[in-house]
This record gives sequence, structure tokens and C-alpha cells, in this order.
Amino acid sequence: MIMRSYRQFSLFHLGVLFLGGLVLLFIVAPLAGMFMQTSGPSLVDTIREVDVQRSILLTLGCSVAATLLMAIPAIPFAYFLARNEFPLKGLLLSILDLPVVIPHSAAGIALLGILNRDSLLGGAAEKCGFSFVGHPAGIMAAMAFVSIPFLINAAREGFAAIPERLENSALTLGAHPARVFFTISLPLARHSILTGLVLMFSRGLSEFGAVMVLAYYPMVTPILIYERFTAYGLKYARGVSAVFILVCLVVFVGLRCLAGGKRYAVRS
Repeated sequence: MIMRSYRQFSLFHLGVLFLGGLVLLFIVAPLAGMFMQTSGPSLVDTIREVDVQRSILLTLGCSVAATLLMAIPAIPFAYFLARNEFPLKGLLLSILDLPVVIPHSAAGIALLGILNRDSLLGGAAEKCGFSFVGHPAGIMAAMAFVSIPFLINAAREGFAAIPERLENSALTLGAHPARVFFTISLPLARHSILTGLVLMFSRGLSEFGAVMVLAYYPMVTPILIYERFTAYGLKYARGVSAVFILVCLVVFVGLRCLAGGKRYAVRS
């Protein structure tokens, strides 16, 4: 009986490992094939290109800025959603998830409608000396729009997991709600918030459709890859793709080390 149970246990785990291997192969094989088809000298030449360097720095900078700027209102809003029930809350949560499910080219069109030079926000930006269209501010707006649901959802789940009795005890002892938020709720939910920040940042890095509509120039790396593919073919796009993937890998390994080896559960 014991031998039979052990055999079933082993076969089950072998099956799981086999299926996991298929998933891993599906992810790794295309990436490995791309690097195998990219020679070392061509990779070095691509890294040395000024346009490639500028696009990668622009992509990283805009994604970081969009994440940090939107974190200021998004995290307290996520706390409010976690701690309050109200009519049509389900509808509100569905609206917050819309940027994830709608086509990102449609998201770019929607953003362009309120950020173009003739709109209220676009006109205000013109008076400040810049335009969202064809400007890093437009890139950040596009990145933030498609990625902010990841931060809100992760932070909301982190706050919801905190026992309310801890906050209520502090309030009973006379602590101000703001102090409870910053000294109890925020520290206890920090891992979920960090996960959301990383997810939002990573989603911003890969954004293409909304950025292409709102701010084709200056070129972020996903658009540069597309530009080279359509203009020169697969060979010239492959080098930029390989370099960008290496940069993303280094960034995420660094983030994981800073977070103390915490795992980030990527959700769609």
C-alpha cells in the first residue's frame, strides 16, 4: 500500500515536471534561438549604437518615472478599495482593469483624444512649454495608463490581507488614520506593493501600441525594434531585441536582489 502511494506520488510529480518543462521550453526556445542567431560582434556593434543606447535609457527612464509618479495616488486609492465596501464597487474594479484588456492601440487613441494640443490637458501642457504628443510626457502617460492596474490590484490585495484589528487597535489608542496608514498598513503591505511596482514598471517597459499612437518619437526601444524590422528586416531588428532583453534581465535580477530574493507573481 505504501509502495503504491509512493509510486502515484512520483508519477504525479514527474507529470508536473514534464508539463512545466514544456512551458519553460515554450518561453526559452524562442529567446535562445534569437541569441544563437545573433553573433557576438553584431551584438557589440548594436550596443555601441547611439540610437539604441538613447532608446533604452528613454524606455527605462519613462517607465520608472511613470511608475513612481502614479504610485503616489494609486497606493492610497488601493488602500481605500481594500478597506471599504460601497455600491457599484464591482463596476469600479472592472473599470480599473479595462486598460489591461482593451487593445493598446485603442488605449493610445483614447489618450490622444484628451492629450492632443486642442484638448484641455493638452492646451495646459502647451502653456507650460511642452506637448504630450511626441514628448517623453506622452510616453509616460501611455505607459502608466496600460500598467497601473497591476499596481492597484497588487497593493489592494496586500492591504486586504492585513487584519483590520491591528488598525482598529491603533485607532482606539488615539492614532490618526494617516499615522495608522503610514506606520502600520503601508509597512505590512510593502511586499505586495513592491510586487505591484515591479509589475507596473515591467509592463511599461514593453508597451508599444499606446506609445506608438501618442508619441512615436522620441523612440522607445519597442518602437525602435518595430521600426528596424519594417525598414530593414529581421536581421537588423534581432540585435536590438537581444540587447533590450539582456538589459531587462539585468534590471530584474537587480530588483530581485534588492528585494531580498522575493518572488514576484506575474498576473495578467
